[in-house]
Amino acid sequence: MSSESPKPVANLLGRSGAELRQFLESLGEPGYRGAQIYHAMYSERKFDFAAMTNLPGALREKFAREVAIALPRIAKRYHSADGTVRYVLALEQATQTEGSPGRTLQPANIETVFMPEEKRQTICISTQAGCAVDCQFCLTATLGLLRNLTAGEIVGEVLVALEDNRVTLKPQTNIVLMGQGEPMLNYDAVMAALRILLDQNGVGIAPRHVALSTSGIIPGIERLAQEEVRPNLAISLNASSNEQRDRIMPINRKYPLEMLLEACRKYPLRPREWLLFEYVLLGGFNDSPEDARRVVRLLSGIRAKVNLIPWNPGALPFQRPEPDRVNEFQKILMDKGVLTFVRDSRGQDVMAACGQLALSEATAAITAISS
Repeated sequence: MSSESPKPVANLLGRSGAELRQFLESLGEPGYRGAQIYHAMYSERKFDFAAMTNLPGALREKFAREVAIALPRIAKRYHSADGTVRYVLALEQATQTEGSPGRTLQPANIETVFMPEEKRQTICISTQAGCAVDCQFCLTATLGLLRNLTAGEIVGEVLVALEDNRVTLKPQTNIVLMGQGEPMLNYDAVMAALRILLDQNGVGIAPRHVALSTSGIIPGIERLAQEEVRPNLAISLNASSNEQRDRIMPINRKYPLEMLLEACRKYPLRPREWLLFEYVLLGGFNDSPEDARRVVRLLSGIRAKVNLIPWNPGALPFQRPEPDRVNEFQKILMDKGVLTFVRDSRGQDVMAACGQLALSEATAAITAISS
């Protein structure tokens, strides 16, 4: 019996068109086959080589033995009363190709949230397993940082959610990079994934329907400003002063509000593009009229929209703001000309809402379906 290890299987998921072309040429195949596979994987969502009938039969058979399109595996689904689905996705051991190429990444679980609406669906995706930024009001911070995701794993989150809901999909898909992790601390993999997601020959999501949220990593904001194709940028603000922000967002000690807002003012907005500022309202902490007036001053000179997010309950020492305080906060901003919305957090009953993603088991009201 041979003692040789089995030949490792190459995973094509997350590879760009150019990378697939190069891979096919390395096998002695015409480079254009890479474009065919790229379109089949990302645009048509075909993950079985047998279904790629535009490829020669011999190549399909060879790929079935030696190559994989390895999507994240659905470990559990949690269904909310409002239609939201929280997915726990299992990631197998992977090889990092961005940043520190060749590094082995260990198995991990992450969360992805699918939110259906009347005319669209929104998919909230993770960019890291866990998070190192340690925002004190966010349950994900309790996990710590487990590891970065690869470009293939990030793209895979979207493909899994779309495929699992294929029958009921609406014409428009929105993507928000607001799940586990800080996208700017996994910049190369995130951008590699976004280039595939935003490519009209790839997954085909319109850039205006994608938002990347950062806690305020200034070098990442500066890099994103130079990208030719990029998502909308959202800044997780959550405080009206450095003293407040230091207490709930330790990253503020490295990138304080003055530096962060200066980077925002320098960010080259395109026509009809706005910077989105997210503000989690913590009852009795940052939700006073004085806070609202300070936020107006902070955002002076920035083409800004504000999303107010009443804190979602979790095992942390904060409380949800009173509805009257939320309304007053919004009115103060709107009266000063700052376009402001109160964001309805979906999936609270299955721990799928903003700040709740911590791989927690559901309450008795949740139906969990093991895949």
